[in-house]
Amino acid sequence: MRTLVTGGAGFLGSHLCERLLADGHEVICLDNFFTGNHKNIEHLSSNPRFELIRHDVTEPILLEVDRIFNLACPASPIHYQFNPVKTIKTSVMGAINMLGLAKRVKARILQASTSEVYGDPMVHPQVEDYWGNVNPIGIRSCYDEGKRVAETLFMDYHRQNHVDIRIVRIFNTYGPRMLPNDGRVVSNFIVQALKGEDLTIYGSGNQTRSFCYVSDLIEAMVRMMDQDDCIGPVNIGNPGEYTMLELANKIIELTGSKSKITFLSLPFDDPKKRKPDISRAKTILSNWSPTVSLDEGLKETIEYFASTSK
Repeated sequence: MRTLVTGGAGFLGSHLCERLLADGHEVICLDNFFTGNHKNIEHLSSNPRFELIRHDVTEPILLEVDRIFNLACPASPIHYQFNPVKTIKTSVMGAINMLGLAKRVKARILQASTSEVYGDPMVHPQVEDYWGNVNPIGIRSCYDEGKRVAETLFMDYHRQNHVDIRIVRIFNTYGPRMLPNDGRVVSNFIVQALKGEDLTIYGSGNQTRSFCYVSDLIEAMVRMMDQDDCIGPVNIGNPGEYTMLELANKIIELTGSKSKITFLSLPFDDPKKRKPDISRAKTILSNWSPTVSLDEGLKETIEYFASTSK
């Protein structure tokens, strides 16, 4: 297959490009490098089946491809709130442009949506049939609503134009190549612990998240693109649920840090709980389920941050 990965130089995108090349595909990596990084993909540049294009998905592009993974969008609050208008344009215009391309060349296209479509959920764990509890005018809505509109566009292009779509809703994912300054809790805690700084918890620390190691996520995305029976949406994540206090203490232990924990006020609209119901994924993705434990994944991630900070 000749496969296009938008946002291919980012954290998830670079791992996906790597996996697709290992599977024997041709890969076109498209990125505008707002949050993507050349270092994430430089080890792929010598592969004759890899091509890099610097391009912004808010602008149309003409390519001949068989499949499209649409991952382009800043995904951490610090980055998506830096330019909220640009963030929602990336989700909406990016979806329109990639769906138009898929329609024109009859490519199968996968949308990397997010657990943020559930907002601050009133259903726990979150199932795909839950419509969510999203504040449409809050500071997070540029990302949350942008992804919700992208899902709408995918479904409408499928119903109206018969575009072959797939939708996955990605829950918290971590691993090597995360940006150290992206404001996500795993990278924040690891960077702080390695520096011997206090780990900053927002709120009481009793809010929960589920953490999926990047290789487990990529495996599920590849399987979702390859299967023919379900367009989605499908939750992809690890149902293990941890409080922020539990995560902080685990990272302090694994790094051997002498860091303490400090508490700051909880940001506005920050979800209290987040945990995927992955029953649908297990059913349709050939019995897929996460295989990397939190301890194992954190050790790999800590090793990556320790090596890159030298």
